[in-house]
Amino acid sequence: MTLISALTAIAVVLTLAYAVLNGMRDASTAVAASVRTRALRPAIAVSVAAVFAFIGTMATSGLSVSLVQELNINVPSGVAGLKLLISGLIVAGIWGIYCWWRGLPISSTHALLSALAGGSGAAAIMGDESTRNVWGLLLSSVIIPMVLASIIAYVLSYLLVFPATRFLRYNTSRSVNEGSRAGQAVAAGAVALGLGLQDGQRTGALLSLVLITGNMMAPGPLTVAIQVTAACALSFGVLLGGWRITYTLGRRLVNFDPLRGMIAQGVAAGMLFIGSLVVHLPLSTTQAVTSGIVGAGRNQAFESVAWRNVNRVLWHWLLTPVVCVVGGAIFTLAVRPLFAGS
Repeated sequence: MTLISALTAIAVVLTLAYAVLNGMRDASTAVAASVRTRALRPAIAVSVAAVFAFIGTMATSGLSVSLVQELNINVPSGVAGLKLLISGLIVAGIWGIYCWWRGLPISSTHALLSALAGGSGAAAIMGDESTRNVWGLLLSSVIIPMVLASIIAYVLSYLLVFPATRFLRYNTSRSVNEGSRAGQAVAAGAVALGLGLQDGQRTGALLSLVLITGNMMAPGPLTVAIQVTAACALSFGVLLGGWRITYTLGRRLVNFDPLRGMIAQGVAAGMLFIGSLVVHLPLSTTQAVTSGIVGAGRNQAFESVAWRNVNRVLWHWLLTPVVCVVGGAIFTLAVRPLFAGS
């Protein structure tokens, strides 16, 4: 087996492992509000989420094709590109596991792109081949979506509580809660579908990029085999369920009722659909749902937000690009001697 074949195989395995980790972490995001308000039982919630994540990944390839076209232009082919991809996957995976262990919801995509940017910067400094326009990619795919998605989800969820509570003001609290729990069950499936449309599509894009970089396939439309593989990896991760993050989203950030949980999940799902199907922009499921929950929960007659815990999550969102850029750079420099002759 040649060096490039071995590196391609390693990169494929790491991509699938990262997809499983991504699914495990984002399963918590998709079902946290529904489990918190008892709209769905945990086992049913993750099963439904896994099915809809699979469907979302298979439904379309628009976002995947857009990402492959953008990244394929910039990532060097051969050993140089595979080295950067492997370094990025390892660094982002370590950061993702650490944040999961601490019960902190962060964006897996932002971590990976930031690690790739850091590795590319280090390679460029050492005079090696590196990803072109990586800082522009970091700005357009990490910084801007992180800021805009968080603000939009928070504001929309906060504002939509007003018409919802006004419309239901003459109903009994019991009927409102029962109807909202039913709506939450639907919204949880919608968020999981959005997870597939976003994260599943990105997994397919990354698998394609690895194979193209390793000269195992020619650039072109996403194949069905790659979509099925990405869908299975993500759905398997969803079935595992990352309950540490579920507890954070459901218990530690804000107190909310079924109505506000339904609103938050509905807003997040809508944003994920628009990002994938309309504007082909990668959005973080974690950040959309978390911001929506805090926004809807904030709009209550009493102080309901644990701002200390919310600020802790926000700090880790901001730290993710920084830590992963630095980690990607260090790891790329550390493995550089191994590829000195390649």
